[in-house]
Amino acid sequence: MNNYYGFGKIILSLILAMCLRIAPLPPAVALFNPDWVLLALIYWSLAVPERVGIFHAWTFGLLTDVLTGRLFGQYALAYSLVIYMCLKLHKRLRQFPLLQQALFIFFCLLLSQLLLFLIKNLQHPAQLHGTFWLPVFTGTMLWPLVFTVMRFVRLSRRLSRRIKE
Repeated sequence: MNNYYGFGKIILSLILAMCLRIAPLPPAVALFNPDWVLLALIYWSLAVPERVGIFHAWTFGLLTDVLTGRLFGQYALAYSLVIYMCLKLHKRLRQFPLLQQALFIFFCLLLSQLLLFLIKNLQHPAQLHGTFWLPVFTGTMLWPLVFTVMRFVRLSRRLSRRIKE
């Protein structure tokens, strides 16, 4: 029962992240909308790497491809590569303070954005605009908040048990 309870939190948080990813926002605000799904996947792969891995990144990447109407598999590829890096470095990253983690998150989001841009550029040649950086910076700035909220969600049952005792 404990394993399913924790897995439900993971799935619900990723579904919420997908909703935030496709939320209808005004065009000026949509430019700043970070990749919520990738942020959630990064958190869970760092917090519980034995439960969230490349398979989850690939699956939720395919779902994100479908939701956003992009070329099938591009988010899956980007998410899988980023989560692979997170899994390889998770023991080190967990020891870092939030600001150093945010620097790593910056590079993860940048790698994802670059991969998505390169795939899009293969379809239709495009130029890199200044708006390319906005979701990366926003996601980096929001990482401490995302980390804190997700940690609270992950530990909420454990905290309620301690209070009852």
